[in-house]
Amino acid sequence: MSPTITRIEVDSFTYPVEGARLKPAVRKLVYAPGETHERTAHGIRIHTDVGVTGEYIGGNGPGLAQIDMCARSLLGENPLDRERHWASMRQGLRKYDQMGLGMLDIALWDFAGRHVDAPIHQLLGTYRERLPAYASTYFANPEDGLDSPAAFADFAETCLEYGYPGFKTHTWCGETDIEREQALIRAVGERVGDRMRLMHDPVSKYETFADALAVGTVCDEYDYFWYEDPYSDGGRSQHGHQNLRQRLDTPLLLTELVRGLEPTTDFVVNGATDFARADPEWDGGITGAMKIARAAEGLGVDIEYHLAGPAQRHCMAATRNTNFYELGLVHPESKRPHTEYPVYQGGYTDRIDAIDDDGTVPVPTGPGLGVEYDWEYVEANRIDRRVYD
Repeated sequence: MSPTITRIEVDSFTYPVEGARLKPAVRKLVYAPGETHERTAHGIRIHTDVGVTGEYIGGNGPGLAQIDMCARSLLGENPLDRERHWASMRQGLRKYDQMGLGMLDIALWDFAGRHVDAPIHQLLGTYRERLPAYASTYFANPEDGLDSPAAFADFAETCLEYGYPGFKTHTWCGETDIEREQALIRAVGERVGDRMRLMHDPVSKYETFADALAVGTVCDEYDYFWYEDPYSDGGRSQHGHQNLRQRLDTPLLLTELVRGLEPTTDFVVNGATDFARADPEWDGGITGAMKIARAAEGLGVDIEYHLAGPAQRHCMAATRNTNFYELGLVHPESKRPHTEYPVYQGGYTDRIDAIDDDGTVPVPTGPGLGVEYDWEYVEANRIDRRVYD
């Protein structure tokens, strides 16, 4: 007898990020000793008539609104029919960014793994069980420990001592100073460039093509592994990035800021990026992220998964054509990354010291996502509850 979805619960809750502050003008989280920033996450539980529940914690406000639009369509359905559900929900959310689809899809994959008592990466097809990681920094901020090119170079050396094989810098908050950006690239490159893979990510900060090119040419000088989302089109212009790619030796990594399979594939096919990018929460769940990974593989390019989390680990474990697990965002004075929810039980963590001596993190081995959530914490800090039955 096939399982049937009987009820879906979504609990929104708050949690503190200690030592952090959101800069409203730029909407970026920066390190702020002694301060606490309150964030909101969403816990999804998909209940079935076989006593197995699919779970996922993460998400954002737009995603929550989209869950509200399509969750009821899953009631009475077989939770194992993920491909059909994915296509149906994607159609229903075609006018939106489809982040709600990602959260529901991951919970359905968690159900599938728990149902057959296997981790998700085995259902996908395991390629590896340890993931090489790179340290991905907080945004630079004049008021904290990452306040100069030299400070970034010092932190890169610290991460090298931890055992990281790679290190990625983010740009400064506030007004952009291209000479300072170039100095950052040089400082890190001169300090550890011959011992680590280096990346730079302005997160679409540079206002002109000329500024993006000026920073990219310095990445060329130090053989950077990639240069990510450089200028302020929001990472969307294939024509602009094709032009940039033709003028640089450093590979470009785009598509974090475009959503889904087809736009990402178009970027690769049209020569506008060297690497593909996917996020299992932002790009239609594990189903969507793996479609991007397989498309990239067929086109002979690598895919890099965005940020850290259990879903990212399972996707990367089942992907041959990928290089690094992004552990971040991290800071020299704070071991806990801003992306880690305080709800994991059983030892799962994405702290800066999570890597082993070989610079890798393990893939969860338990059923489904392989993590257990502290639902008592969620309920104690709940600010909203939505039930679909």
